[in-house]
Amino acid sequence: MDLKTRPPKAEPGTSDPFANSQIVGQSILAIVGGMEVVQARALRILAEFGISPLKADVWYPMTALLNSFRLIFEKIGPSTVRAIGRKIPENAHFPSDMDSLEKGLRSIDVAYHMNHRGTDDIGGYHYDQTDRRSARMVCDNPYPCDLDLGLIEAICDRFRPKDALWVRIEHDPKTCRRRGDSSCTYNIAW
Repeated sequence: MDLKTRPPKAEPGTSDPFANSQIVGQSILAIVGGMEVVQARALRILAEFGISPLKADVWYPMTALLNSFRLIFEKIGPSTVRAIGRKIPENAHFPSDMDSLEKGLRSIDVAYHMNHRGTDDIGGYHYDQTDRRSARMVCDNPYPCDLDLGLIEAICDRFRPKDALWVRIEHDPKTCRRRGDSSCTYNIAW
């Protein structure tokens, strides 16, 4: 696998900004759900980084999950990471008042912060309506961009406006965390 396509990794010797951050097990269950065919492999990878036994109501180190994603990306590939992102809305805690595309996309940041704790500076999902039928989502969290793309796709599929035939999501090539940038931007149109 080309080293340029791997999710970003902290440089050796640098301080881990997420060392005190945690994620609730219910969200981690999305990894297992997103790896339907290879769930046993997902559980082994999570266990390698100390996430075992996996329980919905237990909080786990965010760094362990980020390391798990790096290994999943390397060993299984970006398509699996994207599939995991698509499963997140089925497993993670989300606000209950989602009834439109805009509310659904805005809720991603709320859900992200509901499912993480310990450090305020964990980035997020920043929604900006750019036109009547378009928006932008800037993701400056530490997760792989394939995960974010899958998550945004799932929300767009779920809340596609009735008068829209499709929702198009494009990764803006100007910024990408795979290249070491601080964020990825997704342009969304319907």
